[in-house]
Amino acid sequence: MKRLITAAALALGLTLLGGCKEKKPEPEELLAEYMTLLNEEKYDEMYDYLTEEAKTAIQRETYVERYENIYGGIEAVNIQADIEERKEGHKDKKAVTQRVKYRLTMDTLAGELSFDTVAIFTKDEKGLYKMSWDSQDILPGLYAGDKVRVKTIPAKRGDIYDRNQIALAREGIASSVGVVPGKLGENREETLDQLSQLLEVSLEKIEKELNAGWVRDDTFVPLRTVSKEAYEFKEKLLELPGVMISDTTVRYYPFGEKTAQLTGYVQNITAEELEERRGQGYNRNSVIGKAGAERIYEETLRPKDGYTIQIVNELGDVKSTVLEKPAEDGQDVSLTIDIVLQQHLYQELQGDEGCAVAMDPRSGAILAMASAPSYDPNDFVMGYTSAAWEEINNDEAQPLYNRYLATWVPGSVFKPVTAALGLTEGSLDPDEDVKNEGLSWQKDSGWGSYQVTTLVDYPVKNLENALVHSDNIYFAKAAVRMGEEAFAKGLDQLGFGEDLVFDFTFKASTYGQEGKLSSETELADSGYGQGKLLINPLHLAMIYSAFVNEGNMVKPYLAGEAQGSFWKEGVFTPEAAGKVLDGLYQVVDHPEGTAHEAYRSEYRLAGKTGTAEIKDSKEDTSGTELGWFVGISGPDTQKPLLMVMMIEDVKGRGGSHYVIPKAMVGFDVYNKGEEEIENEG
Repeated sequence: MKRLITAAALALGLTLLGGCKEKKPEPEELLAEYMTLLNEEKYDEMYDYLTEEAKTAIQRETYVERYENIYGGIEAVNIQADIEERKEGHKDKKAVTQRVKYRLTMDTLAGELSFDTVAIFTKDEKGLYKMSWDSQDILPGLYAGDKVRVKTIPAKRGDIYDRNQIALAREGIASSVGVVPGKLGENREETLDQLSQLLEVSLEKIEKELNAGWVRDDTFVPLRTVSKEAYEFKEKLLELPGVMISDTTVRYYPFGEKTAQLTGYVQNITAEELEERRGQGYNRNSVIGKAGAERIYEETLRPKDGYTIQIVNELGDVKSTVLEKPAEDGQDVSLTIDIVLQQHLYQELQGDEGCAVAMDPRSGAILAMASAPSYDPNDFVMGYTSAAWEEINNDEAQPLYNRYLATWVPGSVFKPVTAALGLTEGSLDPDEDVKNEGLSWQKDSGWGSYQVTTLVDYPVKNLENALVHSDNIYFAKAAVRMGEEAFAKGLDQLGFGEDLVFDFTFKASTYGQEGKLSSETELADSGYGQGKLLINPLHLAMIYSAFVNEGNMVKPYLAGEAQGSFWKEGVFTPEAAGKVLDGLYQVVDHPEGTAHEAYRSEYRLAGKTGTAEIKDSKEDTSGTELGWFVGISGPDTQKPLLMVMMIEDVKGRGGSHYVIPKAMVGFDVYNKGEEEIENEG
């Protein structure tokens, strides 16, 4: 019969037997206590369980260090002892020596380690059992002069590809700059000072690396990783005595800033992350996804290094292999991204602050997600200097900020949504001529001085014409006619206030104050995309997808097989969706349409412009503007495309008309099927 002793069996120590003197613990009880301390890494307390003879053979400090180095090195956790109880006939409580057989099991970085062993307990002069200990109680076959060596077998991180198997993140080669201490020469301090300045690495950090316990005079000590192409910089470094440069494998992002917000980047794991992920196959040399797809798909991409635990003698010769675990390469991830489209959209956004999201409105496949300005993810892999890090953090354009994850005032690109809600709810007649004289309107005097204004007057104010001319008043009236309750209900059904079902974490779209419209004027403003309405660009694309999917909002996806499923069904009636889509075609086709410059004879495009005002009050004239364009091409073709593009600060630069030609580059490229690929290597 066996008995399992784990950390749960705490302190099976001295017990009192009603009124009797203290009972002396049995060997099994002592072993249980010993194992509890072992799990808790209380090696110093474990030493007190040893016999005097054992203590003579090994000093306390050496004993503690041995456990720390060996069990710490193999990352032993969940240690438990399966004790084989002595049969009644074999128990001799008066015996000076007792043997307790048990099976020791633990989890290590190389997997589960399990072995049979024996604990020998001997009574001291007080009649208390103490443990006769030697190094084999740590691992079988381990003797006094032996050491335990852990060899790491590196595994490769999975690559990230676009839809056509073009690598977005892969293995690359960089240059590792370091020094060989024994070759620094007589002017060591001067050389290190010059090296510190060139590498922008503190002298204190360099000295710390050189003073590490593993460093010898002929050891290469790496200090910083730089680009393989930094030829002039490396030549200057090599002029210093003792400097050495070697190739090193790194994570590489061929398209740099064009895909930075999408791919994210990896960096060395921190001590805190390593502790959080203890037992998951990470080690202090691991890299881990910190942002973007690298972080989101970490569990798929991450490699699992292999390990060999060996016992070596004083000469370093291998005596035995304790445990082996093979390396497991990470799996590749293929995204739905079209890198040609992604590149063109980013290039069009360069020099501005904005973003673009492109998707297949039928399947939900994300074809591009670009945010500008951006950063080079390779710089994170190489390691920022303090000066470079300060510069990028203090950049007012916020290159680290991912704009397509945020929410923005939509302006007129929201008008088709208001129309579809009104048509679905039944409060809007698409053919009705909604009369209004002039370029301003208020429902009644109860609005005080507040008025809704528009830019263009035109004869017949029906839905199609209102979309063509982007009439603020028409859509303000449509929202007011719906009423606050129906309008808010419609927004809720579209997913406002909800997290999007997507791998990336997007900020939820919102309206009003905590999901409530405060007044009728706020309702009117919301009808044409102003007020306190904020929407995420991807969410807006999903809503527009309902116009080509008979009122159903497609569910977007970034990786995996084609899905074509819906996130929200029946948000608009099929008739309402079709009517709005017809109007959006006219916005582009009609010579007076606000998006007519997007017209193409080669393919038909439905679209909507929007210029959202960002200001403190109605009277504020110093505010800025956001320019929007949403387009849908070829929903009935083999290559349908729905794109949302937003650019900040377009006031005085043409408003939404500044955006249209930039977005159309993407539509033209995608519809023509161009295969231009420009990467950094």
